[in-house]
Amino acid sequence: MNESELTAIRYEIDDKVATVWLDRPHRHNAWTGRMHTEFRSVMADLENRSELRAVIVTGTPPAFCVGGDSQALAGHAERGEYDTGLPPEPAQPGGGDRLDADFAWQLGYRLPIIAAVNGACAGVGLALVLFCDLRFVTADAKLTTAAPKLGLPAEYGMSWMLPRLVGATRAADLLLSGRVVTGADTADWGLWNGVEPDGPSTLAAATAYARNLAATTGPNAVTMTKRQIVDDLLRHDPAASVGDSIRLLNEAMGTAEYREGVSALREKRPPNF
Repeated sequence: MNESELTAIRYEIDDKVATVWLDRPHRHNAWTGRMHTEFRSVMADLENRSELRAVIVTGTPPAFCVGGDSQALAGHAERGEYDTGLPPEPAQPGGGDRLDADFAWQLGYRLPIIAAVNGACAGVGLALVLFCDLRFVTADAKLTTAAPKLGLPAEYGMSWMLPRLVGATRAADLLLSGRVVTGADTADWGLWNGVEPDGPSTLAAATAYARNLAATTGPNAVTMTKRQIVDDLLRHDPAASVGDSIRLLNEAMGTAEYREGVSALREKRPPNF
């Protein structure tokens, strides 16, 4: 999908970091099939750009994403069934058969995905955030799973991801009640890498983190480490984790990236990855 065709997503690239905006501010970035399609398309394109080191996902103010658009939800009710709104062959970011599902593909994505939750975040918007690698939030941002108050079960794998992030007890609270909490309420839950005073500072914190990642870490090392984290989320085998780490260390030590990292350490200078 060409950039000129985008109507619900926009993005820009600066200093090896891409920022992607959910971009329907007149509807507080409510999710639609069009947004879903464009998001996957843009993310697939960015993943293939070798110069990039991280992707930030945020919302055009005043919200991050208030969940499914009410008109789309009404359409589901009329049909009596769910419709993703995706075309028959949508873009496939993230790769890998076991992760080929929304929003699980984000776990298999080559680059770290950093959420900057700069305002209200509900339903599918929260699912997108949970499957990011890192998350920053505005202190007064209102957050809710929303589904039970619509007569729906947990959506988009939140029942898998949320307990792994905040524990079963807190996850059950949010998933069963659909109650509204804020970034400040959940500051010590292990969900956020930073809780910031407002939307602009939330995006700034996410951007500063992404740029530091780009400037100080090896891109292959970050990709491999992200893969290790996901692999170990999906299995319960510490011996296999150790074995994989030794294999990956052996592979990495034969790369120019490793040689540059060691040279920078010995020469007491920043690495040039």
